Amino acid sequence: MMKKSFLKPLRNLFKTEPQFYEQSNQQRIHLKEQDISSHYEQNLETFKSIFSIPRNFDVKIHEFNIRALNRRAFVLYICTMVDLEQIRKNIFGPLIESNQPIREIQDIVTAPIERISTQIGDITEIVTSGFTALFIDGDDQCYLFGTTEVQGRSIEKSDNEVIVRGAKEAFNEKLVDNIALIRKKVKNENLIFEALVVSKRSRNDVLIVYEQDLVNDELLKTIKDKLESLNTDSIIDLSILEQYLEERPRSLFPTILNTERPDRAVSFIEEGHIVLLMSNSPNCLVLPATFWALFHSPEDHYLRTPYGNFIRLLRFMAFFISIFSSAFYIAITNYHVGMIPPDLLMAMAGTRERVPFPSIIEILMMELAFELIREAGLRVPSPIGPTIGIVGALILGQAAVQANIISPIVIIVIALSGLSSFIISDTSMNFAIRLSRFLFIFAAGFMGIYGMGALMVLGLFYLVSIKSFGVPYFAPMTPHFSSGKDLIIRPVPMRHRLRPGYLKPKDMVKQGKD
Repeated sequence: MMKKSFLKPLRNLFKTEPQFYEQSNQQRIHLKEQDISSHYEQNLETFKSIFSIPRNFDVKIHEFNIRALNRRAFVLYICTMVDLEQIRKNIFGPLIESNQPIREIQDIVTAPIERISTQIGDITEIVTSGFTALFIDGDDQCYLFGTTEVQGRSIEKSDNEVIVRGAKEAFNEKLVDNIALIRKKVKNENLIFEALVVSKRSRNDVLIVYEQDLVNDELLKTIKDKLESLNTDSIIDLSILEQYLEERPRSLFPTILNTERPDRAVSFIEEGHIVLLMSNSPNCLVLPATFWALFHSPEDHYLRTPYGNFIRLLRFMAFFISIFSSAFYIAITNYHVGMIPPDLLMAMAGTRERVPFPSIIEILMMELAFELIREAGLRVPSPIGPTIGIVGALILGQAAVQANIISPIVIIVIALSGLSSFIISDTSMNFAIRLSRFLFIFAAGFMGIYGMGALMVLGLFYLVSIKSFGVPYFAPMTPHFSSGKDLIIRPVPMRHRLRPGYLKPKDMVKQGKD
């Protein structure tokens, strides 16, 4: 009886605790919607409560007297996100030391006032971005100074989109640097960086980048509405935002292009696409994206037209080899033996004489082994990553052949298939091809070439049904649009006169006729 009576108050406490937090959260939201007061103590207590000071380690409040006004004041900032030396020299110093009479606060501080605000929620959001807020006794407005200094990587080379010719710069995690990289390449007053705040708690900034004299207004409105309709607490990276924006998030094939190269982003902007940037993300999203955009490489345009087209044709050949080679081997060895020349058939039969498994099991075992080696090479420290990939493949393949578990020709097929998949530069498209390969392997094991053909027809039906923000996936090939001819074979730059018709840009013509 005593045990039950002892636990009862604890149960009641746990029952009321969520209600207490919910009530506290509602009070905080209501407080943010109010305006600041002209009373010094009230403002001080308000922001101490919002930022949990002094419990919150890096949020600082400094109180002092302004000699020129003979008033009390305090500054609020997050010390890990600001330039402390700039605050000391350009804000603290003039306000504390100067005793000359002034009319406005702008007359005494040497740091530029970026913004003046009266709403508590607005001030709170700006301070969390690295600004410094100044509150003065008797003044019902807050002065906000741009003192942001967030540490991060410098501008480096691209890791995932490596090219031989062309610019080597890549985006980093600092939004200001990413904006500058695009501005440096597009010196045009029509280039717009429009800011939106997504998510309720993290309140990350997303920049919508476009050229207002090119972009289709209906497409722009669709993307804005999609961003504003997001109802989630936290989106901390563009890769997560991409999953929220996709119309078919479970689809194997991506419908949004993700790139870390500013030159590639600029090339899409100048065609009428819309690019999304986000703080803390070393890449950007290009909307909308078609199959052809995902398949092309940024280096195609830097090489001379014959060289670029040779690489592009090689990439298309690798695309088909990667998807179909393993499945085709299963189909001809299990169902269509008559397609194999007699000499080759005898050689294959000799190598498979002691192998106890059917060809589909051989292929699946080696495909899985290849994927394991690929992922192991990516996850281990970089100095030993290539060693693991090469040594692992050699040892595993040689040991499997000697143990009569795998036939030698399977090693050749898997190596050719795996190497071909590396030529696809886009990470999402690369994953789509790798997963599609397994679907074709099972189709070939079930019905041979007829199964592969049926799956290919179904896949084409599925791909032409996909849309990226209203744009068909295979546009401008199907459905046909009046557009540039940069699909499989790239024309010489002088002949590339039209922008993509499926985007419906305000200006279709890139350059006039000769």
